[in-house]
Amino acid sequence: MDDGDLHPLLKAYEGLPAAVAGTGRDPVNAPMIRHWCEAMGDLNPAYTGPDAIAPPTMLQAWIMGGLSGHEGRAQAYDELLRLLDEAGCTSVVATDCEQEYARPLRPGDEVAFDTVIESVSQRKTTKLGTGYFVTTRTDVRVGESLVGTQRFRILKYAPAQARDRSRKPQEHQKPQQTQPTEPPRALRPRPVVNRDNAGFWKGVRDHRLLLQSCAACAVLRFPWLPGCQSCGSPEWDTVEACGEGTVFSYVVMHHPPFPAFDPPYAIGLVELAEGVRMVSNVVGTPYDKVRIGMPVRLEFREYDDELTLPVFQGVTG
Repeated sequence: MDDGDLHPLLKAYEGLPAAVAGTGRDPVNAPMIRHWCEAMGDLNPAYTGPDAIAPPTMLQAWIMGGLSGHEGRAQAYDELLRLLDEAGCTSVVATDCEQEYARPLRPGDEVAFDTVIESVSQRKTTKLGTGYFVTTRTDVRVGESLVGTQRFRILKYAPAQARDRSRKPQEHQKPQQTQPTEPPRALRPRPVVNRDNAGFWKGVRDHRLLLQSCAACAVLRFPWLPGCQSCGSPEWDTVEACGEGTVFSYVVMHHPPFPAFDPPYAIGLVELAEGVRMVSNVVGTPYDKVRIGMPVRLEFREYDDELTLPVFQGVTG
């Protein structure tokens, strides 16, 4: 089925529900807020004390279904995904998330939400493959009051085939038998680059790890944000990290397996010498030898012609 036949079928699902009358698994609560702030290194006093609010960017945390998922997913969304699967778009990757906040959430608030299929793009060709961007909009409420809206976008795609670089033998040559080769390795997912973090990724391409520094209060921040989380100033500069750090926390990924990754492997929350924290792979040390407090050193790895990522090498001795 070509795009001219498939896309009208997909567009018919716009406006239909993806989830109805979903509820958060837990009320907004202080322990989750504390864990979030510790992981992010966010010391904003607004998130502690008797009048504490939840960090606005936690909006999705209160509505996630966990590994077991939500039971209220609508039939229309399952049908849409099935149509895409049948068209060969069997792979999926999340591409970006947008949030709008109507009012702060506070401990004790019990959230509910509805999700609709907001849009389905025309067929797009990307580095990963050809497919369709599906955007869902989730309205989060406490009682009858809207507290926030989230738009979540995925790409359902058919994986790109590796280019055939083999050359046909000359007419006077006898074709040679070749041994079967392993299928080409899948590409790592591409980072989502937007106007807020483009400077960071440009630095990575130049093998520089750049942190934002507030021009008003000099507080360093990571990940990159459009404004300072301490004073709210939109003005900022950059500071290049020295590359030294320690493992603040870590997990070892065993399952589920993802293309382009070889489990088990260690993912660390690394506290840089400058005081901010970032998530990346811990390499050069067996996954079962990674420990909290272990010193690490920044390095840049080129995974293909287009993708360079900052990772952290375990330092022994």
